[in-house]
Amino acid sequence: MNPNTPVIIGISQLLQREPDPALNDEPVDMMINAVRAAAADAGNEKMLATVESVRVIRGIWRYEEPATYIAQQIGATGAETFGTAYGGNAVQSMVNLTAREILGGKKSLVLLTGAENGNSMAKARKAGFKLPYRDLPGDYDRVLGKDKSMAGEAELARGIRRATEMYPIFENAIRYQRGETIEQHLDRISALWAGFSQAAADNPSAWIREPVDAVTIRTESAKNRMISFPYPKLMNSNNAVDMASALIMCSVEKAKALNIPESKWVYPWCGTDAHDHYLVSSRDNLYSSPAIRFAGRRAMELVSLSPDELDFVDVYSCFPSAVQVSAGELGLSFDRPLTITGGLTFGGGPLNNYVMHSIARMVELNRENPGAVGLITANGGYLSKHAFGIYSSQPPEKDFQYAGLQADVDKTPSREWLVDYDGEVAIESYTVMYGPDGVSMGHAACLTDDGKRTWANTEDIDLLTEMTKTEFCGRRAKINGAGVLSIG
Repeated sequence: MNPNTPVIIGISQLLQREPDPALNDEPVDMMINAVRAAAADAGNEKMLATVESVRVIRGIWRYEEPATYIAQQIGATGAETFGTAYGGNAVQSMVNLTAREILGGKKSLVLLTGAENGNSMAKARKAGFKLPYRDLPGDYDRVLGKDKSMAGEAELARGIRRATEMYPIFENAIRYQRGETIEQHLDRISALWAGFSQAAADNPSAWIREPVDAVTIRTESAKNRMISFPYPKLMNSNNAVDMASALIMCSVEKAKALNIPESKWVYPWCGTDAHDHYLVSSRDNLYSSPAIRFAGRRAMELVSLSPDELDFVDVYSCFPSAVQVSAGELGLSFDRPLTITGGLTFGGGPLNNYVMHSIARMVELNRENPGAVGLITANGGYLSKHAFGIYSSQPPEKDFQYAGLQADVDKTPSREWLVDYDGEVAIESYTVMYGPDGVSMGHAACLTDDGKRTWANTEDIDLLTEMTKTEFCGRRAKINGAGVLSIG
C-alpha cells in the first residue's frame, strides 16, 4: 500500500443537553472536547501535540479564527490554521482536500472539527440573556471556498433569501413534475421522513431518538406548526442543537508510527465536488441538479460501484426536497435507507457541520461492518454546492481519487431571468409562508411565455389559503410590474 494513503483514525460526536444554557460549553470548548475525544477514540491522545493542521468548519458563532486557540489548547502550537466559507458542503470538501494533501505528502496528521450551540442560544434568547463568547480574533492561514450570496437580484427583490422559502419551492416543483396530488405527495414525503426518524432511533448520537410516525410528521399541531407549504416543523432542519464533532486524518505511514490499531482505520476511497448554477433563477428547472448527477455519479464510477452496491448511504437532508433530488440524480432507490444519522431533522442539524457527524457515523458503521462501503453526500446553499465521498474499512484498490466536475455542470442549460415583469406568466412553483396567525405570504417562481424566469408575491389571504389546497403549479397568472401575483 502507498505509505501516503489517507486514512481516518479518530472520530467523535458530542451532544450537550444541560437544561440551563449558562452551564453549557461555548462552541470553541465543544470543539476542543471533541478533538480530545477523537484522539481517545484512536487510542493515542499524545499525538495531538504533533498535529500539523487544525481545520475548523465555519459556524454561526462570533469567533474570527478559533483554530489557533484550539491548537494551543491541545499543544499543537505552530500548526497551520485552516477555515472554510459557509456551506453544508464544506466538511466533505475539506475531507476531499485533506485526503489529496496527505496522499501528495504535503501533510501527514490533520484534524477537522466543528460545533454549534443552537439549542443553548435559543434557550438563552428565550430567557433574555446573551451567552458569553471568547474573543478569538485573527485570520486563518488558509480558507477553503469563498462566501457568495446564493440569492440573486431577482429573488431578493421578492424577499426570498431563506432556505425555508426556497426548499419548499423545490418541493412543490417535484410534486408537479411527478404528477401527484397534494395529498399523495404529502403522504409520500411524510413516509420518507418517518424512515429518517427511525434511522435516528438507531443512531446513538442522534438528537431526537424517539421515533416519529408519518401521520405525526405531516399533521399540523401545537408542536408541529406549519413553516412553509408543504412543510410543517418536522420536515425542517433542526438547528436548535448543541453538537460537536471531530475527525483525525493521517497517512497510513503515520498511523503505523502512532500505533493506531488497524481496526480503527477507515479509508476515504474518493471524493468529488461541483456546484449548480449559483442563482436559482438561472437554473433550467427547479426539480433537478446537474451537479449532483455529474459529481455524485462520478464518485461511484471512480471506484467502480453502482448505487445498489453501496452498503450505507447518507443523503444530505435539510429538507425532503433535497433528499428526493439527490436520490433521483444518483439512482438510489427510495426503498432503501437513505440516511445513517436520521438527517438534519432528527439526527440534528448543526448547520455547516452536519456532514462531519454523518462521516463520523459512517466510520462507526464501517468499523462494525468490515469491508462495507458507504457514500456521503453534502449540500450547501439552495441545492447549490455539492460534495461527495466514499468510505470503507477496506483499503482502496487505487490511491485516493478526486474529480472536480464543474466544467461539465457549466455546460448545462440555464435560463435568463427578470427582476420586475409586467404581464402574463405560468406559475412554475410556489410556497406559502406561515406566521403566528396562519398564512402570511406567498412566493412564486414564474415563467414568461418566452421562457424567462421571474418571481412574484401575494399577500391575499384567500388566495394563499387556496394555494395550500389546490395545485397552482402550471396555472396562468399575472404580475403587475411590482412583483404582485394575481390569478384570473
